[in-house]
Amino acid sequence: MEFVSIIILALFVNNVVLSQFLGICPFLGVSNKIPTAVGMGAAVIFVMVLANLVTYLLYTYLLVPMDIAFMQTISFILVIAALVQMVEIILKKVSPPLYQALGIFLPLITTNCAVMGTALVAITKNYDLVHNVFYAAMTGVGFTFAMVIMAGLREQLALVKIPKSMQGASIVLVTAGLLAMAFMGFSGMVK
Repeated sequence: MEFVSIIILALFVNNVVLSQFLGICPFLGVSNKIPTAVGMGAAVIFVMVLANLVTYLLYTYLLVPMDIAFMQTISFILVIAALVQMVEIILKKVSPPLYQALGIFLPLITTNCAVMGTALVAITKNYDLVHNVFYAAMTGVGFTFAMVIMAGLREQLALVKIPKSMQGASIVLVTAGLLAMAFMGFSGMVK
């Protein structure tokens, strides 16, 4: 039952983008087309899972026993930066078109506060290793879910006539706000 609760929380109730407002830069910047949003989401899921796995082990078996848990933030930043560089190198070799499509946003995963926030929240919730990694995976899926919804909405917005004053970033921000309000309806489903 706890795994079902994590799924509902990560996807709907506490969606990392629409409820916690983490990872807004790639959410707004890469959500122009659905394939690009899916690729970015897959990269974020991969990095989140790896980051949570490594940060959990680092925190549990190094920082806490050495009584330097206060170093978690700087340690987690270094781990996430190294993992993103690894993902960037792998994507460049495995899928050059996706690497080109993501452009500048791939290195931005390094500073994506959704990845860092997920690692910190999982430690705060005192999850064990399995729950920690599962939470990271579901949070990444929630991030991807929000990105794909936004990309679909933006593709539809490109087909309609929008007043000149609302074109561009204005309509994107209004759409994101309405989407966040829609997700607020899920609050209270699971604690």
